[in-house]
Amino acid sequence: MLLPILQVQTEDLSPYAIVCGDPFRAEKIASKLDNVKELAFSREYRTFVGEAGGVKITVTSHGVGSPGAAVCFEELIKGGVKTLIRVGTAGSYHSELPAGSLVVSTAAVREEGLTRQLVPQAFPAVADAEVVRALYEAALALDPNVGRGITLTMDALFAGVEEFPHQKYKKAGVLAVEMEIAALYVIASLRGARAGAIVALDGYADADLKEVYDPHTDTVAKAVEREIQAAIQAVVRLAAADASKA
Repeated sequence: MLLPILQVQTEDLSPYAIVCGDPFRAEKIASKLDNVKELAFSREYRTFVGEAGGVKITVTSHGVGSPGAAVCFEELIKGGVKTLIRVGTAGSYHSELPAGSLVVSTAAVREEGLTRQLVPQAFPAVADAEVVRALYEAALALDPNVGRGITLTMDALFAGVEEFPHQKYKKAGVLAVEMEIAALYVIASLRGARAGAIVALDGYADADLKEVYDPHTDTVAKAVEREIQAAIQAVVRLAAADASKA
């Protein structure tokens, strides 16, 4: 069956997928795999399939923001994907997690609009515990400075006249802010899939830690490389655990 937005045949997909915003980051992730094949490049959705440790892995980009990303998540799950890991970037809320650090998201604050049209506001956006464990252990093997906790998902990147809620959520212990994880977790919960996310921090999001925002530094690039390796290793671990259960 052809997925109409991703333009991918479902039989070409793997049950395990790594997703990211940037189509060219999807290409970078795929370059770490063996026997790679590009399946489609439709709108912001670019899809590859390859292998790592004998495990077939799908890699798909989802663009920026929850609504477009939700289309990707829905179609991948409809196409047979059972495990999704988001690899992305985020803004830090804490000085002990500077640019170049990694954060594994255990849950997401739903400050975006997409999920409000899917579930009541009290519904939690929570990662799968097995995926979180696999991601965190794989990340720690590569980097001792890995955060693990709640992230915030919101729609706006550039401020208007309304004040962003950064200080409020920083006080509540939220680690970082990005734009798609809440949608991933809610959709995975609704559709019977499991999901997790790891982000590389590319700067500070809150106003009291001011600095020039530059997500293209060598420090951030190296962090992205580490999170890609962690996501791939997490998939291999999860697939092995799934095989042992079977």
